[in-house]
Amino acid sequence: MPRRDCLKLGLGALLGGGFVDALRLRAFAGEPAAPKTSCILIWLDGGPSHFETFDPKPDAPAEIRGEFDAIQTKIPGVMFSENMTRLAAITDKLAIVRSVCHNQNNHGAGNHYMMTGAPTRIPVSCGAFVSFHPSMGSVVSAERGAPHGLPPYFSLPSITRSGGPNFLGARHAPFVVSDDPNSDSFRVRDVTIPAELEDTRAAGRRDIRARLDRFVRFHDRAAGDPVVGIDENFQQAVSLMASAAAQKAFEIHREPEQVRNAYGRSGLGQRVLLARRLVEAGVPFVTLNEGGWDHHADIFPAFRKQGQQFEAVVATLIEDLAQRGLLDTTLVLVMGEFGRTPKITTLAGSKTPGRDHWSSALSVLVAGCGTPPGQVVGATDSRGYAAIEKIYGPENLVSTVYTKLGINPDKILYAGNGRPTHLVSDSRPIGELL
Repeated sequence: MPRRDCLKLGLGALLGGGFVDALRLRAFAGEPAAPKTSCILIWLDGGPSHFETFDPKPDAPAEIRGEFDAIQTKIPGVMFSENMTRLAAITDKLAIVRSVCHNQNNHGAGNHYMMTGAPTRIPVSCGAFVSFHPSMGSVVSAERGAPHGLPPYFSLPSITRSGGPNFLGARHAPFVVSDDPNSDSFRVRDVTIPAELEDTRAAGRRDIRARLDRFVRFHDRAAGDPVVGIDENFQQAVSLMASAAAQKAFEIHREPEQVRNAYGRSGLGQRVLLARRLVEAGVPFVTLNEGGWDHHADIFPAFRKQGQQFEAVVATLIEDLAQRGLLDTTLVLVMGEFGRTPKITTLAGSKTPGRDHWSSALSVLVAGCGTPPGQVVGATDSRGYAAIEKIYGPENLVSTVYTKLGINPDKILYAGNGRPTHLVSDSRPIGELL
């Protein structure tokens, strides 16, 4: 290569790296770096009705309108269902997107699309646990990590149908806390060294294992490769057991009694409180997998109890985060896989009405992490059949989440076979939420 071209390349690299260099210089000069952001995803598995939550249709016929009245929110002219009284009172702290829609009208495919930003490429059954693409939590785990030995991705009390890592590997699967934090005996299992095993003996065992691993991999790399994923999980477990900050995050009993009561002494309320403690400790992504929203029947009795309990917990979380100064860096996302049919139906053998699956319209609650509050994005038609204004797909919503968490939604991942895969199928975020 000619010397002149070498000099050109060197100068170009110096100037072309200006942005990265500027960040380094800013850090060196003592300027504070951008704060780390987190996400609490409250997943309402089964598909919550948009009519009975954030998109009521008070002027529609009774067979569409349903049994509940619409109430005025803090935003003039914006109505919620009467079940959402606490959230209606704090709409100045949140945003609602009424115009997300897609074409996957069963639980398996709808869950996958909303959790990954990528539609399934082949038909799947309604109840399937689908993993064709990494979930948001797993991507955040791979891109962000977490401090203090904490896993970067939690799911409480179980993993969602499409909440796994797919080709990113087992190390980016969620850490599942299945025990009920409302119980007096709550403790996170398998995160402490057994009482009968002294620290010195535990350290000795880890040292022996490390030596054996080095021996196996040095002499026969192929023999060692299949257990790499298990080794990574083992190392994560050791880091978690050795981290005082990680252990402290689980100690929900340290919360003042009035705070625990504010969230509600239920499994849901205490799981959401635990999620707040986890993001406070530095965990970037926590999913609350809350089932029971597939209301083909009994929809109105269910919302009188389940709906009102859920919305009170979400309102408490948003208010608590705001009071602690955490709402600026914590994204709260409430959604399910789809909405429900406009026309109320009664299943054969059921005495009470319900609504069926409906992916042409659904509502999503978004709060925090720079989301401009006090707004409703998009709209459905007068009877709630379809999104008609500012229509967005799941990929736009997922791209918004990644953007807020400092991840480039246009990134290309590489599967185990080396095949390039787009992080989401459309990397354009929802501009109104940024």
